[in-house]
Amino acid sequence: MLSSLPPREREIVDILYERGAATVTEIGEALSDAVSGSAIRAMLKRLEAKGFVAREASERGFLYTPSVPEKAASKSALSQVVRVFFNGSPTSAAAALLGMQGEMSGAELDELEMLIAKARDGRMKP
Repeated sequence: MLSSLPPREREIVDILYERGAATVTEIGEALSDAVSGSAIRAMLKRLEAKGFVAREASERGFLYTPSVPEKAASKSALSQVVRVFFNGSPTSAAAALLGMQGEMSGAELDELEMLIAKARDGRMKP
């Protein structure tokens, strides 16, 4: 999904997820380096055609927002990472993530235990 986008287009979509609706000028100010307004508009037009961005007129000019819900985009990106770097094993990916973190708080451990319990309950139901 988003991983198929060129880096600059992906950066624009990431900015929109972070900021919400934004104008071309606001997107340009948030980009990692200077890009002309016409180049940004061209990329937004491509992103709109691909279904990643929606455009809406406002008193500030056109506002652009992501069309793909962030949760769906995150899940798609994470699925690709798991497939590519962990041979499709979510368990290996989770172990790697846990290994990256130093000490976890009690609340974080409780949340993980709750998620594991929910996953077990969901798999046990017919």
